[in-house]
Amino acid sequence: MPRRVMEGVVVSTNQDKTAIVRVERRFLHPLLKKTVRRSKRYHAHDEANSAEVGQTIQIRECAPKSKLKRWEIVSAHGEGS
Repeated sequence: MPRRVMEGVVVSTNQDKTAIVRVERRFLHPLLKKTVRRSKRYHAHDEANSAEVGQTIQIRECAPKSKLKRWEIVSAHGEGS
């Protein structure tokens, strides 16, 4: 089964080897027909502690590494890299 890959912005790097990434999705509201933005925060494994706040990164699904970490950083690009 393929692993999901998402792109988001790092919002916190306070924990060791962990980056919290905010992933935003956009969809059309079924009744109002207006574009709505929703975001969700994911805990991603960052072995090298290389992520910086404000950086745009890609994360992908992986086997559980802790209670909350089910994602890992694939590549970093954008601001701060």
